[in-house]
Parts: sequence; C-alpha cells; structure tokens
Amino acid sequence: MDNQLQTILIIDDDERNIFALKAVLTARGYQCSTAAGGMQALERLKNEKEISIALVDMMMPDIDGYELMMLIKKMPSLQHVKLIAVTAQAMPGDKEKCLDAGADDYISKPVDVDTLLKILEDIDAN
Repeated sequence: MDNQLQTILIIDDDERNIFALKAVLTARGYQCSTAAGGMQALERLKNEKEISIALVDMMMPDIDGYELMMLIKKMPSLQHVKLIAVTAQAMPGDKEKCLDAGADDYISKPVDVDTLLKILEDIDAN
C-alpha cells in the first residue's frame, strides 16, 4: 500500500483529537489536512482536490457529522471521498445511522489505531 498517495481530512472540533490522529497518520505516511468543523471541512474538500478520505467527527457545534456526510454525498465533485464516521457514541444502531448518512465505515472513540489502520487499508484496497 502506498500511503503517500492518500490525503486524509481530519474533521473534529477538539484540537486534541486532531493532533493525536494527525500524529498517528503522518507517522505512517499519510498526508493530512484538518478542519475544526463542518463548514471548514466543506471548504477544504472543495479546495483541496487531493483529499480522498475524511475522518468525520459526528458531534460538532456548527454542523453535525450526519448532516455533513449527507451534504458531501450530494456533491458530485466529492463523490470520490470516502467517509469514516468517528463517534463517541457506540450504542446499538449508531453504526447503521452513520452508514445511512453516507459513511463508508465507522469507528468509535477512543480510536483504536490498529482498527483505524485496518479500515484505511480496506478502503485503499477497494
């Protein structure tokens, strides 16, 4: 797998989460861009065409992750972006709700690095 070709947008309103995810992903060769909320994420996705994967926090103050993923999936220019829902909510039905909103996969917080890397490998393989 050539991670150098993958650019991941990390969308989270918590700087600590962004810092931790970015550190893990860049150490493994991924390029990372960040957004502190849904509106900033939409701007990044429109302007940074190299982004191919987005890690989407589901609970943000400006636009929640569900609405953001639905907006992204409706935009023809962003159809190629794979969406991974990242949520602190791990109740029964939450994964299905995320997938219904447009997520390609789902991971709960705290993020298990090995699980995240496996999801990214699976996305890259497809």
